[in-house]
Amino acid sequence: MGFKTGTPPAVDPDTFLDRPLLDRLRVTATHWVDYGFGTPKMVHTIYIVKLLVLYVGAGTAIATLTSGLEWFDVASWWNEPIVYQKLVLWTALLETLGVAGSWGPLAGHFKPMTGGFRYWLRPETIRLPPWPGKVPGTAGDTRTVFDVVVYATLLVSMLVAITLPGVSSASLDAVSAENSGLIRPWLVVPVIALLVLIGLRDKVIFLAARGEQYLPAMVFFAVLPFVDMIVAAKLLIVVVWVGAGVSKFGHHFARVIPPMISNTPWLASKTIKRLHYRNYPNDLRPSPVAGGVGHILGTLVEIVTPLILLFSTDRTVTLFAVLLMVAFHLFIASTFPLAVPLEWNLLFAYLTVFLFWGHPNESGFGLGDMSSPWLTVGIAAALCFFPILGNVRPDLVSFLPSMRQYSGNWATGLWAFAPGAEEKLEKHIVRPAANTRTQLLSMYSPQGADIVMHQLLGFRSLHSQGRGLLSLMLRKLGDDIDRYTLREAEFSCNSVVAFNFGDGHFHSKGLIDAIQRRCNFAPGEFLVTWVESQPIHKSTQEYQVIDAALGVVERGTFEVADAIAEQPWLPNGPIPVNVSWTIDVDVERALTDPGTLTEPKMRHRPETPSPAAPSKETRR
Repeated sequence: MGFKTGTPPAVDPDTFLDRPLLDRLRVTATHWVDYGFGTPKMVHTIYIVKLLVLYVGAGTAIATLTSGLEWFDVASWWNEPIVYQKLVLWTALLETLGVAGSWGPLAGHFKPMTGGFRYWLRPETIRLPPWPGKVPGTAGDTRTVFDVVVYATLLVSMLVAITLPGVSSASLDAVSAENSGLIRPWLVVPVIALLVLIGLRDKVIFLAARGEQYLPAMVFFAVLPFVDMIVAAKLLIVVVWVGAGVSKFGHHFARVIPPMISNTPWLASKTIKRLHYRNYPNDLRPSPVAGGVGHILGTLVEIVTPLILLFSTDRTVTLFAVLLMVAFHLFIASTFPLAVPLEWNLLFAYLTVFLFWGHPNESGFGLGDMSSPWLTVGIAAALCFFPILGNVRPDLVSFLPSMRQYSGNWATGLWAFAPGAEEKLEKHIVRPAANTRTQLLSMYSPQGADIVMHQLLGFRSLHSQGRGLLSLMLRKLGDDIDRYTLREAEFSCNSVVAFNFGDGHFHSKGLIDAIQRRCNFAPGEFLVTWVESQPIHKSTQEYQVIDAALGVVERGTFEVADAIAEQPWLPNGPIPVNVSWTIDVDVERALTDPGTLTEPKMRHRPETPSPAAPSKETRR
């Protein structure tokens, strides 16, 4: 990869789309092994500049200079509580604006590079309330002037809390005689209230703001005395770490490591990249090396090290644990994962130092130093509620509050458009950006843009859910699949609602219904295969097949073991599925004669494998 030129798959652009879909996927999945996205180094440079100038530079300048501190004298402020508070709010502000995570080309925002506020300050764009039928005043999927005003007021209130100087605090003075105070608690209260309000109106903004992590911290800022605030913050970050570590148990995480390593811009060695796959180019399942990297350097570190930090009173042990977690987050940031949570990783590296080295347990900031043991238990229980619920009932909780970062166990989707149908998105959806492929046309030829879009499909196929999604689409469309245009749903969702962090709950049936109300697709024109995360106590994942015009047309499950056993391009055909409920839909007939589907026939099926799928013996 050069600075300005990427490394696309070595194919003939003019004939690439003439090849069968599964052949195309094999090409792009195999290409990903050596080159990842093949992104020019200029793109990574843009991210680094944004990170250093906008996030680190501007953030630390605002946090220190508005608190009466010397910006360039880092030793004088790195451990100041008000700097910690302001950097948390600064990160939350950038996330809420849409200029932190899920920003830029690596998240599917090519032109413009920013989604976020460009959508959320514009009436008539799509919003997705989390519980429209249960919370009064939240129904509908169109952004109103009220939504824009609430969102704008949230941004202003966050900026005010960050820029005003701190006030003295008796609880802080009792611990440290010389300090710069704390953020005024009453300034944080409107931020909390507005974030909750906008979240009830649009879950996309709440989750983009990383409300599941920053909102509890804001509550601690507003209501807890200083020592309790620090210990509660320690509990919060440990729950985030351990929750993410626990979610990596199972089969999915090993399949995250190889494509992530392959996309690391500073790793040029094809040999090292290929070591993470069983037998390049014929077997692209993860090798034992990938499993070791994932579960030793990932799962083990993310569970054991935080618990050491939470309970250690030995300064040397604490130092090693702090350095390990800092290295952990810096390594993740250096790989430039496609959701690009760079600011989040840098913040967590800083929080590790501030909370556990700057305010060590043995100096009065341990669990036993909270003002009440009941408060400790209550905060710990509250922080664990959504991670536990989300792992048992992932259909009820986004993977973000479930704390399943990087686990590979996500809800995901695959979109398929009949010829010409995708253009309806351009015509009928109000948004400041075009479809992802259309954005790419400013940089690539039409054929080149199609290849990039297939690279995204190749990336998804390297993950366990990708094989399930593709299998479902093959079962539904059969040989007709080569006529359809397939899209990786995460990137397409980004172009519609401004944000996606890898969670299929952003583009589940709620978004498909919102799109349908605007575009009025005919039956068979827009099909979606969608799969929910795997519950921690089950071996299966639940799926849906959605026809935008008809709604859900099939439900069922498939075994995770069957998905991970296959190659990305499904050489043995679709994996077996258990169809529990279906509507008889002949897609080809629907396209030619939509009137035949005015009264679709519904059938309930027992939980038995699809007869169309090959047996496990045949697949082996």
